[in-house]
Amino acid sequence: MAVNKDDSTVTLGDILADEDELREALCVLAGSDPENCSYSQGYVKRQAVFACSTCTPSGAEPAGLCLACANKCHDGHNIFELYTKRNFRCDCGNDKFGDFQCQLIPTKESQNVKNQYNHNFHGTYCSCDRPYPDTDDQVNDEMIQCIICEDWFHTRHLGCTVVESEELQEMVCDACMNKAPFLWTYAAHIAAPPVIKVSHHEEEVEVNVEEKGEEEAKRCDPCEHGAEGSSSSADSNTQEKETANRRSPCKRAHQEMTGSSAKSKSGACRLKELQARGLERPREGAVFWPYSWRSELCTCVSCKRAYVDVGVQFLLDESDTVLAYENRGRTEPFGQDPLMSFLSSMDHVQQLEMIYHYNDLKTELLAFLQQFAIEGKVVTAEAIQQFFEGLQSRKRRRTNAGYQ
Repeated sequence: MAVNKDDSTVTLGDILADEDELREALCVLAGSDPENCSYSQGYVKRQAVFACSTCTPSGAEPAGLCLACANKCHDGHNIFELYTKRNFRCDCGNDKFGDFQCQLIPTKESQNVKNQYNHNFHGTYCSCDRPYPDTDDQVNDEMIQCIICEDWFHTRHLGCTVVESEELQEMVCDACMNKAPFLWTYAAHIAAPPVIKVSHHEEEVEVNVEEKGEEEAKRCDPCEHGAEGSSSSADSNTQEKETANRRSPCKRAHQEMTGSSAKSKSGACRLKELQARGLERPREGAVFWPYSWRSELCTCVSCKRAYVDVGVQFLLDESDTVLAYENRGRTEPFGQDPLMSFLSSMDHVQQLEMIYHYNDLKTELLAFLQQFAIEGKVVTAEAIQQFFEGLQSRKRRRTNAGYQ
């Protein structure tokens, strides 16, 4: 279905395709309860978490709120979203808030000792410790969340070139890689190979390290052309392949690149098997992993103990991922993509009206937010409320004038 307005054709598919960020935000919120404080559930495996700089400003102890408390207890406060956090229990109304009480569950323990906090709870992110959005930052740079520390990083501060691939779903920052150094072994076999810049005829070119390793092997490996540079025999060809596979630090089989390599024999340590192959990669910069990489981690007793020792045992839980959480948000409570579910519930006339109003709202809201950005102001809940009240007032005036 399409509708023509002001010489432009808009379809429901166009709306859904253009609003990926809105869809993602709805899925994040849909996975959490907007009405009931999550405190009674204990340390929730993953939920949307917020912080209130009105109640816990910079310098105070960090604290986090569940979705329901952000909506009901802190309405009108300066709230910022932290996306999702794992194993978190709502702090609203505990000792960190002084005399302020949670309206949904007034009686709570003084502190949630198992909660993990970082500078995100005071509104700063990345190794540069800057706010987001940052009005002083002239670089239009996206941010990516580390799946271990759950901090957000500017792409330019990751210490590597960001790999553009739909298959690469998870990132581990440099600090967390070194916190769990055994991950570097897996990275050499499973993760996306790093990309470096090399000079080529006075021009910088980005080169995939895996490709570079192959080129260097052809140029430099003495086994590639034989000891004396002469044609190699069948035996030397065999030796050549074995040597290249053993020595080249980034040459990997297709199965290893796609995460479909054969599983370890029963009882064997997968990590030790990979270490024995001798493949390595530079131990610097963030690492991007294919979504299936967690299934490749060794689960022997020794490795499980190592995960616990450095606090990354959650890596063995494939349902811990943000994508798994968002997928639950798509089915609970909506039953399908939240935008599509909402639009599909309307009849033909209502869908037409929805498209008209959607375009009007989008135009006015973008202009409203742009003005805040120009003036360097923070968008508060009161400002949003005033915007929608004004929108309703203008709609009533248009209706009374016969322009509905």
